Formats: sequence, C-alpha cells, structure tokens
Amino acid sequence: MKFLSLVGNSFGCSASGERLVSAARDGDFQEAKALLHCNPRLVRYSTFGVRNSPLHYSAAQGHHEIVSLLIESGVDLNLRNYRGQTALMQACQYGHWEVVLTLILYKANIHRADYLNGGTALHLAALNGHSRCIRLLLADYVPSTPNFWSKTRKRSNRDESILQFDESALYEVINKPADGGITALHMAALNGHAESVQLLLDMGASVSEVTVEDGTTIDLIGAGSTALHYAACGGNAHCCQLLIAKGASLTAENANGWTPLMVARSWHRNSIEEILTSQPECRLEVLPSPYLSLPLMSIVKIARECGWRNSDCVSPSQDPCVVCLERKCTIAAEGCEHEFCTHCALYLCLCSSSSPSAVTKGPLGSIPCPLCRHGIVSFEMLPETRPIKEVARTSLSLSFCSCSGEGADPTQLTTALCKPDFHCTRISPLGSSFRSLSCQKFPSIKLNSSLCMGAPDTSPCLIPCTVDQNLRNNLVRCSRSKLRRTVSNTESRRSWFSALNQYVTTGSGC
Repeated sequence: MKFLSLVGNSFGCSASGERLVSAARDGDFQEAKALLHCNPRLVRYSTFGVRNSPLHYSAAQGHHEIVSLLIESGVDLNLRNYRGQTALMQACQYGHWEVVLTLILYKANIHRADYLNGGTALHLAALNGHSRCIRLLLADYVPSTPNFWSKTRKRSNRDESILQFDESALYEVINKPADGGITALHMAALNGHAESVQLLLDMGASVSEVTVEDGTTIDLIGAGSTALHYAACGGNAHCCQLLIAKGASLTAENANGWTPLMVARSWHRNSIEEILTSQPECRLEVLPSPYLSLPLMSIVKIARECGWRNSDCVSPSQDPCVVCLERKCTIAAEGCEHEFCTHCALYLCLCSSSSPSAVTKGPLGSIPCPLCRHGIVSFEMLPETRPIKEVARTSLSLSFCSCSGEGADPTQLTTALCKPDFHCTRISPLGSSFRSLSCQKFPSIKLNSSLCMGAPDTSPCLIPCTVDQNLRNNLVRCSRSKLRRTVSNTESRRSWFSALNQYVTTGSGC
C-alpha cells in the first residue's frame, strides 16, 4: 500500500525540481538555496526531454553564484543533457567566463565531447570568440614561466625551459579535432574571431592541421582544408594575416584541389585576395595576445589549495588587499612582492591586458601590477596562508523520496548536507515569493482493504476523523452485513453509501 505514497512524494520532488530549475534560470539565489536546504537531492533533477539540470540552466545564464551553490550541494560537475553537453560547454558557448572560472576551479572535465558533432568546450568557446573562456580552459596546461611565449614561437624542443611542462599534452588538447577533423582554430578562423585565433596560436595551435572526410559532416569547403582555408571562407583579413605570419601555407590544396585563394574567390571574398596572392616580403611581427596572462596557472593552483571566496575579516594588525580593501592578503606577486587576496588576483589575471603597452617592465605575456605596473609572471602563497581542508562533496541521486505515509524515522533521511524536519507545517502564502518553504510531506492516501473485502478494521479508513463516531460504527456494521447477503436478495440490499445517505437524512442506522 506504499505505492500512492511513493508516487505522491515523487511528484513533490518533480514540482520542487521545476522550482529549482526556474530559480537557477532566473538567478534567484535565495529560492535555490532554500529548495536545496529542504531537499539536497534536487541537484540531480533534470527537465523532461532535453534533460537540462539546474546546473545547465544557471551556467547558460551566467549565474555563477548559483553554480557555486549547486556544486557545494553535491551536483555532478559533468552531467550531460540530451546533446551530451555539460554545464562547462554551455558556459563557454555563451561566454560566461565567471561560470567557467568556477567550474575550472572545481576541476570540471574540459575533454568531454558532445554527441552531435564531437565538439568540446574549447570548440564552443572558439566558435563564438570567447577568448577568456579559451584561456581558462587551458589554465592547467600553460605554465607561469617568463619565456613561454618566446619558446612556443621558436618551437625549440631542445631548450630545457620548454620542457618544464608537458608540451605534448597542451598540443593534444588545443588541437583536438571534432567530427570531420575540425579544430578550435578552424572554428575561430571561419567566424572571424581574430583575438581568439591569436590566443590559440600563441598557446600552440597548429596551422597545418587539416579536416578529414568522415562521411557524417557537411563540409562546403572540402576535406583536407587548413585553418587558412577556413579563414579565407570567412573573409576576415586579420585572421588570414595572423595565420600567414605563423607559417600557414598559401599554396596548400584541399581534397577539391582548392588553395585558400581559390576558396576566397568561390565565396566572393574579394577584399582578401591580395593577402592570399603572395607571401609578404617581410615577416609580420605579431605581439602576444592580451589574453595570454601567464600567471593564471599559479593562481589557479593556489585558489584550489587555499580557497578563493573566503571572507575572513581583516584584523587591525593586518593590511587588507589593496584592490578590494576587504579580504586579507594571501598571495604575493613574484618580482614586485605586492600582496593581494586570491579572489582579486584571479580577476587581475582575467581582466588585465597582457599587451606590452600595459606593462612597464616584464616579459611578454605578463600582467601589470595595479600598483607599480611591473610585469607579474606568477604568484606565490604568503607564509601565513594555510591550505583549506577539502570538503567531501557527496553526489546525491534523485530517486523517490524516502519519506512515506507511514512515518519514516527522520534519522534515516539524514544526509551529509541536510536533515529534514517533518514537524514544520508552515505554508507560505501564494502571494509571496515562495521563499518561505514548508517541510511538510507531499500528501498521500492509503487504501483500506476493509472497505472492499470486509476485512477487520485494522487500519484507518478514508472517512475523516472529524465525522461522528456513531456514523462510522453504523457504516462499518451496515457494510459488513450487506456484503454477506446473497444475490437473490439484491433488490433489498443496500450499500454502505445508501446507509450513509439514510443516516444523514433521518439520523437512523441500519
């Protein structure tokens, strides 16, 4: 007899799940927090059909605070929707770099590919020209060393400094192909995102990678095309110049026998024909991308180890962070030794330009110190900074509520995050913002077998307790006596319902 109770409570989870989805989509932090406090399992809820979770909706809309709340509540960072996309992919698609930062700090998987075209989060960020998202996705692969940019330009593997990081891993990630062999550089070049093209080239994207014929993708340019073929199709002159300066071949032919110049002519890109006609007499000097931000790897490692959202009050004997004037200093910039909090250092890496004009003294790719304009290449922890203990995140599955109509023991429903209290019966008014939640269980009904089978009255019946006790006794006696009569006396048989009507109208029993 627990079926209706289970279904009822399941519907209750569905309704609460839809409310959490709405809160995540609309950025209602208080509503989402209250819902998760009552039922932490809602983090695994997904909508019907598209299977988007609250994490997907909040990431797609850029609500990074709700993303952090869901992660701390135990959500799986790599949940997929019906297309195979994760929340990180959707954040990169729409350019919400603060959400990407949060997911990267919690070590979301950047290598997941969707089901439709095999594209990763890097492909989606390059497709839409979101350079900050591209830089964050590769934060664990680009070292905080002063000569990174110059060494990647020369491609000298004999130098010891370039071997301080795994160059093959960076090359594999940045040149990972989607279906048809299309790389992130192909997508950025086709859509004319010159800043993204420059950043990808600075971090090691290959200009010689070509597309392939796999029988599934529609390639109007042709298999065997390089990024320069795609840039010629897009018609962006700056992208073509960047690729040529990096060594892209003007005479490379694809499977159709087309060179980049022929592709430009077939798509009527007349403005770039002169650029694709002959190699420039002098090699173009290209400065590093303003989004290169060499200190990013060092500050990401510190943030994961020591936290980045701590709001510890600054004691009178301590100097606050010179940027926010609120948090205590936890890191120092190597070189100038100026101190900052981890939160502000993260934003400095992502919001400050790495262009040489912004830096007074320092290697290319460094960011300017906000106090002295000295180039910052990496950050280091202060001696008094202590690592935080990693809180175990529990991945809670969304199933039928364990609460039932038979009064389950509340201790059995206790999780690491919440212990529901079923004694609270306060219901928020309909006109409110629904933030005052009730912990009351979803109403359920029990069927009593004595009403249809004449069994002893061993469980509560459907008649409310407020009905007069004499009425209940008459109903039970009449229903049992009438059920014993034979079919021959059907014309004189009265049901328990007719007995109820007689009692109500005349006050007499059976």
